[in-house]
Amino acid sequence: MATPSQWIAGARPRTLPAAVVPVAVGTGVAIGYGGGVWWRALLALFVALALQVGVNYANDYSDGVRGTDSDRVGPMRLVGSRAASPRQVLTAALACFLAAAVAGLVLVVVTGAWWLLLVGALAIAAAWFYTGGSSPYGYRALGEVSVFVFFGLVAVAGTTYVQLEYLPWLAVAAAVPAGLLACAMLVVNNLRDIVTDGPAGKRTMAVVLGDHRTRVLYTLCLVLPLVIAPVLALWQPFAALALLAAPLAVAPVKAVRAGTTGPALIATLQQTGRFQLVYGLLLTIGLAL
Repeated sequence: MATPSQWIAGARPRTLPAAVVPVAVGTGVAIGYGGGVWWRALLALFVALALQVGVNYANDYSDGVRGTDSDRVGPMRLVGSRAASPRQVLTAALACFLAAAVAGLVLVVVTGAWWLLLVGALAIAAAWFYTGGSSPYGYRALGEVSVFVFFGLVAVAGTTYVQLEYLPWLAVAAAVPAGLLACAMLVVNNLRDIVTDGPAGKRTMAVVLGDHRTRVLYTLCLVLPLVIAPVLALWQPFAALALLAAPLAVAPVKAVRAGTTGPALIATLQQTGRFQLVYGLLLTIGLAL
Protein backbone atom coordinates (compact mmCIF):
# COMPACT_ATOMS: atom_id res chain seq x y z
CA MET A 1 0.00 0.00 0.00
CA ALA A 2 1.49 3.34 -1.05
CA THR A 3 2.12 5.90 1.66
CA PRO A 4 0.67 9.45 1.46
CA SER A 5 4.12 10.78 0.55
CA GLN A 6 4.37 8.26 -2.30
CA TRP A 7 0.95 9.30 -3.61
CA ILE A 8 2.09 12.92 -3.52
CA ALA A 9 5.31 12.00 -5.36
CA GLY A 10 3.23 10.03 -7.88
CA ALA A 11 1.14 13.15 -8.53
CA ARG A 12 4.43 14.76 -9.68
CA PRO A 13 4.06 18.14 -7.94
CA ARG A 14 6.93 19.64 -9.96
CA THR A 15 4.65 19.57 -13.00
CA LEU A 16 1.86 21.56 -11.32
CA PRO A 17 3.06 24.99 -12.50
CA ALA A 18 1.83 23.83 -15.93
CA ALA A 19 -1.69 23.95 -14.48
CA VAL A 20 -1.31 27.06 -12.30
CA VAL A 21 0.33 29.42 -14.81
CA PRO A 22 -2.27 29.39 -17.63
CA VAL A 23 -5.13 29.91 -15.17
CA ALA A 24 -3.25 32.79 -13.56
CA VAL A 25 -2.51 34.37 -16.95
CA GLY A 26 -6.12 34.00 -18.08
CA THR A 27 -7.28 35.59 -14.84
CA GLY A 28 -4.81 38.45 -15.35
CA VAL A 29 -6.37 39.12 -18.75
CA ALA A 30 -9.87 39.04 -17.24
CA ILE A 31 -8.89 41.49 -14.48
CA GLY A 32 -7.23 43.76 -17.03
CA TYR A 33 -10.52 43.92 -18.92
CA GLY A 34 -12.37 44.71 -15.70
CA GLY A 35 -14.16 41.38 -15.31
CA GLY A 36 -12.19 39.16 -12.95
CA VAL A 37 -14.39 36.83 -10.86
CA TRP A 38 -12.37 35.23 -8.06
CA TRP A 39 -14.52 32.15 -7.44
CA ARG A 40 -14.71 31.31 -11.14
CA ALA A 41 -10.92 31.66 -11.32
CA LEU A 42 -10.56 29.27 -8.39
CA LEU A 43 -12.88 26.75 -10.04
CA ALA A 44 -10.86 26.99 -13.26
CA LEU A 45 -7.68 26.43 -11.22
CA PHE A 46 -9.23 23.37 -9.58
CA VAL A 47 -10.15 21.98 -13.00
CA ALA A 48 -6.61 22.52 -14.32
CA LEU A 49 -4.95 21.00 -11.24
CA ALA A 50 -7.29 18.00 -11.21
CA LEU A 51 -6.58 17.35 -14.89
CA GLN A 52 -2.82 17.69 -14.37
CA VAL A 53 -2.76 15.27 -11.43
CA GLY A 54 -5.17 13.00 -13.27
CA VAL A 55 -2.99 12.80 -16.37
CA ASN A 56 0.05 12.10 -14.18
CA TYR A 57 -1.71 9.20 -12.47
CA ALA A 58 -3.11 7.96 -15.79
CA ASN A 59 0.38 8.09 -17.29
CA ASP A 60 1.70 6.18 -14.27
CA TYR A 61 -1.00 3.53 -14.72
CA SER A 62 -0.71 3.12 -18.50
CA ASP A 63 3.08 3.02 -18.58
CA GLY A 64 3.11 0.75 -15.54
CA VAL A 65 0.83 -1.91 -17.00
CA ARG A 66 2.79 -1.82 -20.27
CA GLY A 67 6.03 -2.32 -18.39
CA THR A 68 7.67 0.77 -19.88
CA ASP A 69 8.43 2.19 -16.41
CA SER A 70 10.59 -0.69 -15.24
CA ASP A 71 13.86 1.21 -15.82
CA ARG A 72 13.33 4.90 -15.03
CA VAL A 73 15.78 7.67 -14.26
CA GLY A 74 13.09 10.12 -13.17
CA PRO A 75 10.82 10.38 -10.14
CA MET A 76 9.26 7.22 -8.74
CA ARG A 77 6.17 5.74 -10.34
CA LEU A 78 3.51 4.10 -8.23
CA VAL A 79 2.78 1.14 -10.52
CA GLY A 80 6.30 0.70 -11.86
CA SER A 81 7.74 0.63 -8.33
CA ARG A 82 4.89 -1.62 -7.12
CA ALA A 83 4.10 0.88 -4.36
CA ALA A 84 0.45 0.78 -5.50
CA SER A 85 -1.58 -1.59 -7.62
CA PRO A 86 -2.63 -0.63 -11.16
CA ARG A 87 -6.28 -0.63 -10.02
CA GLN A 88 -5.55 1.84 -7.23
CA VAL A 89 -3.69 4.23 -9.53
CA LEU A 90 -6.38 3.95 -12.21
CA THR A 91 -9.02 4.75 -9.60
CA ALA A 92 -7.06 7.82 -8.49
CA ALA A 93 -6.78 9.02 -12.09
CA LEU A 94 -10.48 8.55 -12.77
CA ALA A 95 -11.36 10.31 -9.49
CA CYS A 96 -9.31 13.32 -10.59
CA PHE A 97 -11.01 13.40 -13.99
CA LEU A 98 -14.43 13.17 -12.34
CA ALA A 99 -13.59 16.02 -9.96
CA ALA A 100 -12.45 18.15 -12.90
CA ALA A 101 -15.65 17.34 -14.79
CA VAL A 102 -17.88 18.32 -11.87
CA ALA A 103 -16.08 21.64 -11.30
CA GLY A 104 -16.12 22.30 -15.03
CA LEU A 105 -19.84 21.59 -15.19
CA VAL A 106 -20.43 24.30 -12.58
CA LEU A 107 -18.64 26.79 -14.82
CA VAL A 108 -20.69 25.63 -17.80
CA VAL A 109 -23.94 26.18 -15.89
CA VAL A 110 -23.07 29.66 -14.58
CA THR A 111 -21.85 30.88 -17.98
CA GLY A 112 -24.55 29.14 -20.00
CA ALA A 113 -21.87 28.23 -22.54
CA TRP A 114 -22.83 24.60 -23.13
CA TRP A 115 -20.23 24.23 -25.87
CA LEU A 116 -17.69 24.20 -23.05
CA LEU A 117 -18.88 20.65 -22.33
CA LEU A 118 -17.24 19.56 -25.56
CA VAL A 119 -14.03 21.38 -24.65
CA GLY A 120 -14.00 19.67 -21.25
CA ALA A 121 -14.66 16.26 -22.78
CA LEU A 122 -11.81 16.76 -25.24
CA ALA A 123 -9.48 17.81 -22.41
CA ILE A 124 -10.27 14.66 -20.41
CA ALA A 125 -9.93 12.49 -23.51
CA ALA A 126 -6.56 14.10 -24.26
CA ALA A 127 -5.43 13.45 -20.69
CA TRP A 128 -6.35 9.77 -20.89
CA PHE A 129 -5.16 8.95 -24.39
CA TYR A 130 -1.77 10.62 -23.85
CA THR A 131 -0.49 7.21 -22.73
CA GLY A 132 -3.78 5.29 -22.47
CA GLY A 133 -5.63 3.19 -25.00
CA SER A 134 -4.24 0.93 -27.71
CA SER A 135 -2.51 3.74 -29.63
CA PRO A 136 -1.46 6.53 -27.23
CA TYR A 137 -0.55 9.74 -28.99
CA GLY A 138 2.18 10.44 -26.43
CA TYR A 139 4.05 7.55 -28.06
CA ARG A 140 3.65 9.24 -31.45
CA ALA A 141 5.53 12.47 -30.71
CA LEU A 142 2.31 14.45 -30.20
CA GLY A 143 2.55 15.06 -26.46
CA GLU A 144 3.99 18.58 -26.79
CA VAL A 145 1.29 19.53 -29.30
CA SER A 146 -1.43 18.47 -26.87
CA VAL A 147 0.22 20.28 -23.96
CA PHE A 148 0.48 23.50 -25.98
CA VAL A 149 -3.19 23.28 -26.95
CA PHE A 150 -4.71 22.29 -23.60
CA PHE A 151 -2.30 23.82 -21.07
CA GLY A 152 -1.78 26.88 -23.24
CA LEU A 153 -4.54 27.94 -25.60
CA VAL A 154 -7.49 26.17 -23.96
CA ALA A 155 -6.52 26.85 -20.34
CA VAL A 156 -5.75 30.56 -20.76
CA ALA A 157 -8.59 31.33 -23.15
CA GLY A 158 -11.03 29.18 -21.17
CA THR A 159 -10.12 30.83 -17.86
CA THR A 160 -10.61 34.28 -19.38
CA TYR A 161 -13.89 33.31 -21.02
CA VAL A 162 -15.57 31.87 -17.92
CA GLN A 163 -14.90 35.16 -16.13
CA LEU A 164 -15.63 37.70 -18.88
CA GLU A 165 -18.09 35.52 -20.87
CA TYR A 166 -16.39 36.71 -24.03
CA LEU A 167 -12.90 36.15 -25.42
CA PRO A 168 -10.59 39.13 -26.08
CA TRP A 169 -7.73 38.64 -28.51
CA LEU A 170 -5.19 39.29 -25.75
CA ALA A 171 -6.17 36.04 -24.03
CA VAL A 172 -5.19 34.07 -27.14
CA ALA A 173 -1.93 35.99 -27.53
CA ALA A 174 -1.00 35.51 -23.86
CA ALA A 175 -1.77 31.80 -24.18
CA VAL A 176 1.21 31.32 -26.50
CA PRO A 177 4.00 31.88 -23.92
CA ALA A 178 2.01 29.91 -21.34
CA GLY A 179 1.76 26.99 -23.75
CA LEU A 180 5.45 27.16 -24.65
CA LEU A 181 6.49 27.03 -21.01
CA ALA A 182 4.20 24.06 -20.38
CA CYS A 183 5.84 22.36 -23.37
CA ALA A 184 9.28 23.08 -21.91
CA MET A 185 8.38 20.98 -18.87
CA LEU A 186 7.47 18.02 -21.06
CA VAL A 187 10.46 18.47 -23.38
CA VAL A 188 13.01 18.38 -20.55
CA ASN A 189 11.18 15.46 -18.96
CA ASN A 190 11.33 13.49 -22.22
CA LEU A 191 14.94 14.54 -22.80
CA ARG A 192 15.80 13.00 -19.44
CA ASP A 193 14.08 9.74 -20.40
CA ILE A 194 15.24 9.60 -24.02
CA VAL A 195 17.68 6.74 -23.37
CA THR A 196 15.02 4.47 -21.84
CA ASP A 197 11.95 5.61 -23.83
CA GLY A 198 13.34 4.58 -27.23
CA PRO A 199 14.06 0.95 -26.33
CA ALA A 200 10.71 0.74 -24.51
CA GLY A 201 8.85 1.72 -27.67
CA LYS A 202 7.88 5.21 -26.50
CA ARG A 203 8.41 7.42 -29.54
CA THR A 204 8.20 10.75 -27.77
CA MET A 205 9.12 13.92 -29.62
CA ALA A 206 12.54 13.74 -27.96
CA VAL A 207 13.09 10.24 -29.34
CA VAL A 208 12.00 11.32 -32.82
CA LEU A 209 14.03 14.55 -32.87
CA GLY A 210 17.09 13.10 -31.22
CA ASP A 211 19.20 14.53 -28.41
CA HIS A 212 20.62 17.65 -30.09
CA ARG A 213 17.41 18.93 -31.69
CA THR A 214 15.45 18.26 -28.48
CA ARG A 215 17.86 20.54 -26.64
CA VAL A 216 17.30 23.23 -29.28
CA LEU A 217 13.53 22.82 -28.90
CA TYR A 218 13.80 23.18 -25.13
CA THR A 219 15.84 26.36 -25.50
CA LEU A 220 13.26 27.85 -27.85
CA CYS A 221 10.43 27.01 -25.44
CA LEU A 222 12.16 29.07 -22.74
CA VAL A 223 13.50 31.91 -24.87
CA LEU A 224 10.44 32.64 -27.03
CA PRO A 225 8.23 33.65 -24.07
CA LEU A 226 10.86 36.29 -23.24
CA VAL A 227 10.60 37.53 -26.82
CA ILE A 228 6.79 37.55 -26.77
CA ALA A 229 6.50 39.55 -23.51
CA PRO A 230 7.71 42.85 -25.03
CA VAL A 231 5.45 42.26 -28.02
CA LEU A 232 2.46 41.96 -25.68
CA ALA A 233 3.72 45.12 -23.97
CA LEU A 234 2.96 47.09 -27.14
CA TRP A 235 -0.70 46.76 -26.15
CA GLN A 236 -0.43 46.09 -22.41
CA PRO A 237 2.75 47.91 -21.28
CA PHE A 238 3.10 46.18 -17.92
CA ALA A 239 3.31 42.78 -19.63
CA ALA A 240 7.02 43.57 -19.89
CA LEU A 241 7.25 42.74 -16.18
CA ALA A 242 7.59 39.09 -17.27
CA LEU A 243 11.11 39.89 -18.47
CA LEU A 244 12.18 40.12 -14.82
CA ALA A 245 12.01 36.31 -14.77
CA ALA A 246 14.76 36.04 -17.41
CA PRO A 247 17.61 35.32 -14.95
CA LEU A 248 15.77 32.17 -13.83
CA ALA A 249 15.98 30.79 -17.37
CA VAL A 250 19.78 30.98 -17.49
CA ALA A 251 20.62 27.93 -15.35
CA PRO A 252 18.24 25.42 -16.99
CA VAL A 253 19.15 26.57 -20.50
CA LYS A 254 22.88 26.34 -19.72
CA ALA A 255 22.42 22.85 -18.26
CA VAL A 256 20.51 21.59 -21.28
CA ARG A 257 22.85 23.23 -23.78
CA ALA A 258 25.85 21.79 -21.91
CA GLY A 259 24.59 18.26 -22.52
CA THR A 260 23.30 17.37 -19.05
CA THR A 261 21.66 13.94 -19.09
CA GLY A 262 19.82 11.43 -16.90
CA PRO A 263 19.03 12.10 -13.24
CA ALA A 264 20.90 15.44 -13.36
CA LEU A 265 18.02 16.78 -15.47
CA ILE A 266 15.61 16.36 -12.53
CA ALA A 267 17.09 19.56 -11.08
CA THR A 268 16.66 21.20 -14.48
CA LEU A 269 13.01 20.19 -14.48
CA GLN A 270 12.60 21.89 -11.11
CA GLN A 271 14.37 25.03 -12.38
CA THR A 272 12.12 25.04 -15.45
CA GLY A 273 9.04 24.90 -13.24
CA ARG A 274 10.38 27.78 -11.13
CA PHE A 275 10.97 29.93 -14.21
CA GLN A 276 7.55 29.02 -15.59
CA LEU A 277 5.84 29.95 -12.33
CA VAL A 278 7.65 33.28 -11.83
CA TYR A 279 7.26 34.29 -15.49
CA GLY A 280 3.57 33.39 -15.38
CA LEU A 281 2.87 35.31 -12.18
CA LEU A 282 4.75 38.38 -13.42
CA LEU A 283 2.86 38.26 -16.72
CA THR A 284 -0.38 37.88 -14.79
CA ILE A 285 0.36 41.01 -12.76
CA GLY A 286 1.34 42.90 -15.88
CA LEU A 287 -1.84 41.94 -17.73
CA ALA A 288 -4.00 42.77 -14.71
CA LEU A 289 -2.58 46.27 -14.13
